[in-house]
Amino acid sequence: MKPSILLDTSFLISLVDGQRANHDVAAQYYKLMLEQQSPIYFSAIVAAEIAIKQPITDLPLKNFRHIPFNIPHSIEAARIWNLLDGRDSGDNRAVVRDDMKIIAQALHEKIPFILTDDAKTFYKYCERLRLSNGLNIRAVKLSDGFDSGALRLDGQKDIETFI
Repeated sequence: MKPSILLDTSFLISLVDGQRANHDVAAQYYKLMLEQQSPIYFSAIVAAEIAIKQPITDLPLKNFRHIPFNIPHSIEAARIWNLLDGRDSGDNRAVVRDDMKIIAQALHEKIPFILTDDAKTFYKYCERLRLSNGLNIRAVKLSDGFDSGALRLDGQKDIETFI
């Protein structure tokens, strides 16, 4: 069975905007997910963030499984916010809180991967929580480039990564 993947807002923006620096990487991951028939999840939180700038109907919604934000997600979001023990100076509180909600959904739904193009906050906080609290979730950032092995549960890299 292929692992499930949750898409962050920044990933989707990079996927649909050909002018973004990591558009090609996002497209490669999207193609890989479709080829592998990986379950791809789309959060109601992400839908709200996308809808601020563009219609969510610009996205390939038929390929996504939609996740509403519910009470169990809110309880998990509060728990990981407290584990985080604050945000870094200069990071927007509203942005970090939404990031925690998306991470909480992935944790509650047992989705092991989140694709993101946001290394400054989303990736940083997801990794901090994973490493310091043993949360079973991994953010994959587009700025690292495409690696078809990045969405493997065992963490094994492809040979192309080393040659």
